[in-house]
Amino acid sequence: MMTGQGTLAVVIGGGNGIGEETARLMAERGWRVVIADRDPAAADRVAADVGGAAVTLDIADAAAVDAACAAIEAAHGPVGALVVAAAVFQDVLPPAELPLAVWERTVQVNLSGTYYANRAFGTRMAHHGRGSIVNIASIAAIGSVPVHAYASSKAAVVSLTLNLAGEWGRAGVRVNAVSPGSTLVPRVAERIKSGRYAADPAEFTALGRIVQPREVAESIEFLASDRASAITGINLVVDAGWHVAGTWAQYGGVRPAPVRTVTPAGAAG
Repeated sequence: MMTGQGTLAVVIGGGNGIGEETARLMAERGWRVVIADRDPAAADRVAADVGGAAVTLDIADAAAVDAACAAIEAAHGPVGALVVAAAVFQDVLPPAELPLAVWERTVQVNLSGTYYANRAFGTRMAHHGRGSIVNIASIAAIGSVPVHAYASSKAAVVSLTLNLAGEWGRAGVRVNAVSPGSTLVPRVAERIKSGRYAADPAEFTALGRIVQPREVAESIEFLASDRASAITGINLVVDAGWHVAGTWAQYGGVRPAPVRTVTPAGAAG
C-alpha cells in the first residue's frame, strides 16, 4: 500500500519509540521522511535505514523549531505532514514530592514543544493551502492517573489539537491527535520486566494485551494521509480497550473469553 505518494513528512521524535515506528511505516508507504530528534545518532540511524534525512532538534526550543522548519522546507520542499511524537515522561509521585523542575520540563516539552512545532509547520502549511498534523497525546489525557505533569500536559495537547483544527481547517490543514495506551516500546517493556508497574498493564484492557508500536503507527499514518481527508479535530484512542475495561475492576474485572469448541474437520455436525 503506497499512500504517501512522495509527500514530505516530518516526524519529530522519530529517533525512537512510536516516532521511530511511524517514520519507518511512512517510508514503507511512499512518504519522503525527515527524522527530527534531540538525539542526533538516533535520528541518523533511522534516517539511514529508511532513506530519509535527519535533523537534530530540541522541540522545547521555539527558535530552533522555527529554524528547523525553514531549513527543512528550503532543502526538501513544502512539508505535507507533521507528526509530533517527542515527549518526556515522569515518575509516579504525589504532588508534594514531584519537583517543580520536573513539572516545568514536562509541560515545556510535551505541551509548549508541541505548540511550537504546530505553529511553525502549520502556519506554513496554511500558506500552501494543504497539510496534515498528527499530535501524539496519551490515554493519560482522558483518564485519572497518578502522573500529574505528564497527564496534564497530554490533556492540553488534545485541547490544542482541537483548537488548531478549527483555526486552520479552512486553509486546508487537518489537525488530529492519537492517544496511545500502554505501548510496548523499549521504555514500557523495561518497566514491565523490572516490575516497576504494580500489575501487568494487559490486565486492564478489554483485549487482554497492550498495544504494539506498529498499531499506533498505523493510526498515525492513516490520519496523516489522504485516506483521512475528511477527518480533523479528533483524538483517536489506540489503547486495546483500557479506557473501557478499567472501570470493570470493582466488578471482578473483564470476563475471560468463553471456551471455544472446535469441531474436527469432517465430523458430523
